[in-house]
Amino acid sequence: MDDPLSAGSDPLSAAAAIDPLSSMAVASSPMEKVSKDIDEEYDATTFEPWEAKKAGILSKYTTSEKLSITTSFLSQSDREKVVVKAQTSATMADKVKNRLEQLDDFEEGSMKEMMDLSQQEYVKRIDELHKAMSDAWEGDQRVKTLKIAIQCAKLLGDTSVIKFYPSKFVLITDILDTFGRLVYDRIWRKSTISVPGSSIPATLPEKFSHDQVPDSAKETCRNWFFKIASIRELVPRFFVEVAIMRCYNFLTKDEFAEALGRLTNMIRGIGNPLVAIYARCYLCRVGVLVAPHVRRHLLPNLYDYINSYSQINSDHVNNVLAMQRVDFADYLQLFIPGLEWMLQCVANRAQDDVLEDILERSASKCNTSLFLHSVIETFSPSFIASRSAKFVEMIKSCDETGFSKHHLHRVLGMNLLLSDPPAEQRMSILRDVWKDVTKLQDPSDYIRCAEVWIEFPCKHAGKKSINTFLGDLMKHMTTDRAFENHYPQLQSMVSKIVSHIHDFSALFSMDRFLPFIDIFQRESVKVDVCKVIIDSFVRHQSEPTADPVTINGLMYVCKVLHDSIDALSLRDEERQIANYIVNFLRRVTHGRDLEAHLNFLVDARANFSNLQTVIVYLVQRVNSLAVETHRMVKGNHSRKTSAFVRACAAYTFITIPGVTDVFTRLNLYLLSGQVALLNQAVTQGDSFFKSAVSALSEVPQTQEIDGSQRSTEPWLVAFVNQLLSTLLVVPDHPEREPLWLLRGLMQVIQEYAWDEKTDSKAQLYLNILSLLCAAGQDEYCYTIRKVESNDQLYGADRKFIGALSQIINSVVDELFEMLKKLGSNKETMAQQATLALQLVKILLAHMDARETSTAQLVMKLWNLANKTGVANKKIVAQTVSIAKSLGDRTGIEVYVNIAGRFTAPA
Repeated sequence: MDDPLSAGSDPLSAAAAIDPLSSMAVASSPMEKVSKDIDEEYDATTFEPWEAKKAGILSKYTTSEKLSITTSFLSQSDREKVVVKAQTSATMADKVKNRLEQLDDFEEGSMKEMMDLSQQEYVKRIDELHKAMSDAWEGDQRVKTLKIAIQCAKLLGDTSVIKFYPSKFVLITDILDTFGRLVYDRIWRKSTISVPGSSIPATLPEKFSHDQVPDSAKETCRNWFFKIASIRELVPRFFVEVAIMRCYNFLTKDEFAEALGRLTNMIRGIGNPLVAIYARCYLCRVGVLVAPHVRRHLLPNLYDYINSYSQINSDHVNNVLAMQRVDFADYLQLFIPGLEWMLQCVANRAQDDVLEDILERSASKCNTSLFLHSVIETFSPSFIASRSAKFVEMIKSCDETGFSKHHLHRVLGMNLLLSDPPAEQRMSILRDVWKDVTKLQDPSDYIRCAEVWIEFPCKHAGKKSINTFLGDLMKHMTTDRAFENHYPQLQSMVSKIVSHIHDFSALFSMDRFLPFIDIFQRESVKVDVCKVIIDSFVRHQSEPTADPVTINGLMYVCKVLHDSIDALSLRDEERQIANYIVNFLRRVTHGRDLEAHLNFLVDARANFSNLQTVIVYLVQRVNSLAVETHRMVKGNHSRKTSAFVRACAAYTFITIPGVTDVFTRLNLYLLSGQVALLNQAVTQGDSFFKSAVSALSEVPQTQEIDGSQRSTEPWLVAFVNQLLSTLLVVPDHPEREPLWLLRGLMQVIQEYAWDEKTDSKAQLYLNILSLLCAAGQDEYCYTIRKVESNDQLYGADRKFIGALSQIINSVVDELFEMLKKLGSNKETMAQQATLALQLVKILLAHMDARETSTAQLVMKLWNLANKTGVANKKIVAQTVSIAKSLGDRTGIEVYVNIAGRFTAPA
């Protein structure tokens, strides 16, 4: 047979020149499509693809040592960093040898070795080789492409920096995968077939048989395999052939099974156990992709590893490790990705008897913690859980040289969380495992196991076991303050505990739980832990709790959150913590023992005094206690209940000044005063209303809302109106002048800096006038049960009526001043007319018909409103309607005359 790489025409390049599809490029490559056969042969829900593992391998297996790479394809900037290996030939025999090794030399004339590369630089050079190979292929340089692939494959035989080998395997096999895809696509596009009735050739379908492949494509495919078979070294020959294994699709139907078996046997010639395990890994990985239905090679690969395990601890390997200063434990870690992938391929959808056979063989020939760890990691959790007692015994008896058993305990625990072991074995499993775990002296090893196993007693045991577990955990973590280095794991354990235990009474009754929380001495971490606890309580505690242990425990948790707030805290953080605390307070009850609940709220105020949202809630909650007391006694207070509601009033009166927002504070004063009146606590009510009147002067003229400044007068007017409606039923203090609260309110209104462009002040004076008119009635339109308002206190007392008339006169005088001021400017004529008409309506509703002067005042105001013709027609019509209604309903001559003299606008 002629040398396929000899000088002359390259059959691949020649085929490319006459390729009828080279200009079409209309069909997509089947290599770019995911094989549906994989899902049929392997369970996609449990089979983790290689792509998902690559990132983890690259991040775990790194090195700080200097690397080297032998290559003949370098960028111009790297020329100065190489050591040139001259290939001079002194004899004809050497020339023949060089010719035969041409595939391995990668470039005629010289080899170039780059030294002292960092890991980052090494990865960059690998990427350059990847790109160089793709560029060579695009340039129809098939031989050069193959040479680069061989060069990369040869790098997999180099373990000079052994710690980096798994990552190097990932990088190099990516290049080989690309090479295999390029070759397959090339042959597939070359495989044109004739379509009956069409002169345009078509490519093979996605699923085709070897009978459909043209002879020319088959010949090209064989050429590729011949070229690869001529590679002298075993490692590159193996990896490159595996890379193009899918091309067997073009040759025969059953070639995959034979090739996979042959390549499996070929691996036995690789002496380095690390290179051999990753060769098996690559063979299994490619086999899953190209022939998922073929599984006969999987078990032989695994059994070959088991049978040759003794090589891992050979003198040669130990000498290499000593030279590279690598611990045997670290060396064993390098096997895990390849071994786990191989085991995953074997175990997926395998029968239980096959898996049992693997365990039996490993127990006799490879009873090591490394192999057992990979078995537990890759076998299905249901298989592991159903034989959990057996695995515990295997862990006890296995050889842990270089690979500590705590890794096995950890991965066993992870499986038992996914699938429950038999109920009768659960406690014995926990005891047996924890006997070994608790003996661990290294806190890092201990916490890795504890972080996983904490869920086991939470799911399958009671609080006693969990409490014991926490006690042992604290014993290990408090030694030499080891907890400071393991906050993330400890925090994760708290999350797992509260995710399983929703009975917070049982949780806080464990005497180890709160001390466990106290070991979080870094404030930020402790706050996060407390958030996890309170969040779980809020989400799962639907009914109020009266358990004192739970209440005290959560009070402590909330106190930690509250104390973390300072001047630098973000508003969102403050809002979140306040909401947690309020939700906790809402879920606390003391039943009918309202006094106990008030004492609880007193403690809450002392603990959470810096959070405005919480303070507002506490005031509202205490007011609700007073209202609940009123409902329970049906308004008939005893000495005890009367003292209690006064204690509630005292609580709110002390608490409200701590609210910084003046609007909220005013509303709370008004509400608390109304609750005090409801419970006949008149003196306390007076104090609230007085405080509200005093606080009115603090209201700013504008307030920022949604990023813009807006006037507060509409809110202020609405609040004062509510206050006025309450003041009607508030009895006067016996030691003060009549209507003393109203007088104080009027003084505040008079002194407030109102916007002259609005009628807010006038509206308030009109409402005050209405209140004064209502206060002069013999019987008020509404009262509070068992509270004697001024209608009962004064009756028709002349002194009260005189004081009332005096205030009315002052209010009317103030309104006249406003009318006069509005009339001095044409722009405010309409406001003057509106104010006059509103005053007319109030006088009509409350005037004494016997007073002629009042009737004359009404007519003057009417004429004032209509003389300029700018009055609001709607308000004019309403006023006329009111006058006529009063005249028709009462028949009083004065109303009839006024109504007759009113004229509605047309």
